[in-house]
Amino acid sequence: MDGGFDRGPDGRSTDLPSGGGVPRWLADSLNFCSRCGASLRFGTVPGEDRERLACSACGHVAYVNPRLVVTTLPITEAGEIVLIRRGIEPGLGSWAQPGGFLEVDETVNQAAIRETWEETGLLVQPGEIVGLYTRLEASVVTITFEARIVGGTAAPTPEATEVVAFAPEDIPWSGIAFKTTVWALRDWLARRHPGLEVPVVSSGR
Repeated sequence: MDGGFDRGPDGRSTDLPSGGGVPRWLADSLNFCSRCGASLRFGTVPGEDRERLACSACGHVAYVNPRLVVTTLPITEAGEIVLIRRGIEPGLGSWAQPGGFLEVDETVNQAAIRETWEETGLLVQPGEIVGLYTRLEASVVTITFEARIVGGTAAPTPEATEVVAFAPEDIPWSGIAFKTTVWALRDWLARRHPGLEVPVVSSGR
């Protein structure tokens, strides 16, 4: 049933069909019950509308939910957009917006500020949400904020070998790391620079 609903605009960033359950690469790491330590099995569970991972001993259902990635598109006073050349995998050596996983003890606004600061040395003020993007392949949902730079100094970090402000027409499309970055940039340009022609590009991740 889940695969039959309208995927919405955030489905653009995934190639996998919906309704496939826990990705195999993730399920392979979920072997034992967090309550009693017995083995988990994947299959039909009474009262559930889809197959689930469940404990063969105590019946505990191990629900598996996607992680939230919080990112920003930092914008300079001149209207340039700041991207980082990633210093770590995935996407090593390619361009992306700064961002990372939401911590359990922070809000998405705090995560947007923290991740941008950690990766670029820039202090930002998150503004409008540019978009929300689902990647079933990676079990993540990415939220992207447009952000105003309010302080700090751009500098390389262990996670970003370069921090560069690009004019909208100079975005390095051929070197973008992630599908979610491509979609976020497209959505931002459609809102702020609707007359700018954007090349047809794709990303493998």
